[in-house]
Amino acid sequence: MREKLQNLLVNSYSPYSKFRVSCIVVMNDGTEFNGVNVENASYGATICAERSAIVSAISNGYKKGDFNKLYIMVDSNKISTCCFLCRQIIAEFFHPDKEIILMNTSKDEKRFTVKDLCPYPFSSEDLK
Repeated sequence: MREKLQNLLVNSYSPYSKFRVSCIVVMNDGTEFNGVNVENASYGATICAERSAIVSAISNGYKKGDFNKLYIMVDSNKISTCCFLCRQIIAEFFHPDKEIILMNTSKDEKRFTVKDLCPYPFSSEDLK
């Protein structure tokens, strides 16, 4: 998976931050969807790699509960966690016990469950 993520980094469109991110979401049936961060001069229009991959899966017919693992790589010597917009999207579609694997280009890796990264998610229950 590391090599796939490394190769995917080149597709990142990050001319402003120079912070490239790639992501692969693996579905319960083994299908994979890729995502990269796509920046915009209007920063609010930027989309993160995680949301890009998850939205691609949804666009291809997958539903909440179909998501198995999320792999994320940053082009850095540090490992970065997901922003809070991405954490909210992850909490919406992934079961709390599913795994998120964070990597950098220096071959470091950290593993978390969704509930580790999103201990107090906003959910449909909050809307009642």
